Amino acid sequence: MIKVLENPFYYLENFHQVLAWISERYDDLLNADERHFLSVFPSLPQPSRALFVRMVMRKGTVFRASKLVYAEIGSTHEAARPLAEQGLIEEDPCLCLDQLFELLQKPEIVKVFQLAPHVRHLRKAEQLEALREEYDAEHPFSGWYANSGDHVYRNLTQELCDRLRLIFFGNYHQDWTDFVLSDLGIYQYEKVEFSPAARGFRSRRDIDDFLAIHRCHERFADGEDVAAVMADLPPCAADNEWLRSRRNKLVFTIAQHVEKQADWAMAYALYADCDYPGARARAIRVLEKNDLPREAFELLQTAMQAPESEAERQQLLRMAPRLARKLGHAKPPPVALAQAERIDLNLPPPEQATYVEFVVRDHLHSDEAPVYYVENSLINSLFGLLCWDVVFAPIPGAFFHPYHRGPADLHSADFQRRRAQQFADVLAQLNSEQYRATIRANYAAKHGIQSPFMYWEAIDKELLDLALDCIPPLHLRRAFERILLDIKANRSGFPDLIQFWPAERRYNMIEVKGPGDRLQDNQLRWIEYCAQHQMPISVCYLQWAA
Repeated sequence: MIKVLENPFYYLENFHQVLAWISERYDDLLNADERHFLSVFPSLPQPSRALFVRMVMRKGTVFRASKLVYAEIGSTHEAARPLAEQGLIEEDPCLCLDQLFELLQKPEIVKVFQLAPHVRHLRKAEQLEALREEYDAEHPFSGWYANSGDHVYRNLTQELCDRLRLIFFGNYHQDWTDFVLSDLGIYQYEKVEFSPAARGFRSRRDIDDFLAIHRCHERFADGEDVAAVMADLPPCAADNEWLRSRRNKLVFTIAQHVEKQADWAMAYALYADCDYPGARARAIRVLEKNDLPREAFELLQTAMQAPESEAERQQLLRMAPRLARKLGHAKPPPVALAQAERIDLNLPPPEQATYVEFVVRDHLHSDEAPVYYVENSLINSLFGLLCWDVVFAPIPGAFFHPYHRGPADLHSADFQRRRAQQFADVLAQLNSEQYRATIRANYAAKHGIQSPFMYWEAIDKELLDLALDCIPPLHLRRAFERILLDIKANRSGFPDLIQFWPAERRYNMIEVKGPGDRLQDNQLRWIEYCAQHQMPISVCYLQWAA
């Protein structure tokens, strides 16, 4: 914490960094209100600017001065005055009963409303309901609570500041805490070289479309009528795959909801007009549910000619026999899938509750053949270490601020294609011993830096050395190539355990299934792939001894 405490205004400096970054790179995309704020804010007194940022970083928009006490700011009320004069905040705002209750504590509620004995002991929510009919008007805080000795302020520019945060980060899931965690050294980010022109939004329409999609998502989550939400969902620019993918994800989520409501016609219409992965398979399933097997089978036949992914192919093969049977067609021949080795264990139940993976790990482990619980961590981390420079290459549009965990286009369809030569060059290291040196060097130099592929807490030097000694480079290449085929889908589904035989320089991956458990689809796809490429893999079925 010392790093932050050395500068009590660290959060204000971070905020100014965002404003300067936006002014330099996005000035042509800003509206009049945003430009006005960027010009006015730096001229305010430091305590006022600090107080404003403290408000922005807090949840909500209405605050009591007694809850905004900071040593470096001094008098909250004095710091607030210039903010009110500039129209950034409102002093003593009008509040409805619900907003007032969020600010008051129970003893204050009893005092303000002179609650009767049978009401004062109720829970706060029950007190609110008891008072709601009588107090349905808005009043200033001072009107509700005279002589409170406190002040209340409303931040009038929270939405604008959220918009600036969006412009800087390019998303809403990152916020001001990213700066703090970075200052503390808890989060470390790769330093990527990018030009001043690098930015997440290329036009004002991109920003407006993002905001509109976000608002539609919130309205849907709040239970608003689906048709009304869809009517306000904007079409995205054809050349912006990132925003189009975000829109399609929301449409897919809404379609799933509609499907659960058994509105087959609307669900099909949404799926059919959506490019999100899995939408076409769901459209086929909806046609089947709607007792339209012929239409479903025709769409399935079209999809089988060019499956969008291994996942879709897997779903199509599962639906095909059922639809053929409904139409009276000959049953399609079964597709022979490569199988994993099978391990059956019958063990006494553990004395203390634990995961079945740990039970199997401890049972199979020996000094000569150690077993590690790795699941998705090991292969992803080896990929991340070998391909570090490619993942963080300064491709246009991939990085546009200093707090990226990974490239913004990581899940785009053209992620690998845009870096095809770089990936080919780095995977060529697997033809020699160079890959070992690269992985070890990056493990030492990049340790702790954020990456979408790294599981630093799960990968120590001992496990890394065993993996490099026991997993053949050809098997690593096969695994890495499959990850690159579909990064979003293929970063998961790896077997739970890996066992090494260092003396023999070999390994085995082991998926563990406890009583009643079954293999998931993404696990089945990895198992088939590994078995098909002679990569040692087993499925261990554990039963408890009577």
